[in-house]
Amino acid sequence: MGDKPIAGRMTADAHGDVVVFLIGMRFNSLLAVRSWLPVMRAMPRMLRELSRERERGMLGAQTLLGPRVLYVVQYWESTEKLFAYASDADKEHRPAWAAFNRRIREGKDKVGFWHETYVVPAGGYESVYVNMPAFGLGRATGVVPVGRRGERAAERLRAV
Repeated sequence: MGDKPIAGRMTADAHGDVVVFLIGMRFNSLLAVRSWLPVMRAMPRMLRELSRERERGMLGAQTLLGPRVLYVVQYWESTEKLFAYASDADKEHRPAWAAFNRRIREGKDKVGFWHETYVVPAGGYESVYVNMPAFGLGRATGVVPVGRRGERAAERLRAV
């Protein structure tokens, strides 16, 4: 588990609007390794690229694994930066997306894919982490003691 818990109550040090981008894949056929392995390998390349190129706008990301599902939560500065990265032919996403679409046609329904995008306005999000390492939005933006943004969730939601 590596990350050391931060004692006490913390909250994300996020400011302004936040774009939450959820993306994932589902292993519809675990035996169809040729269908899902390339898809699974593409995401770490994109995340490394985005981590190196902070100006692209990704604040941070966290990968989660569930039964038959690989899930990545990403936090972005803006939808404009998210869309610009997704459509940039010189970056990892476009070739990965094209290859994925080819595999879907060839492999039928062996691997599933999904994404959701949420634009959360300033004052429309709050967080609390108790005796946790930096996690989620707090991992992407840093954390501060809860008292700086309000002791109660309702106070943190209004903080702009």
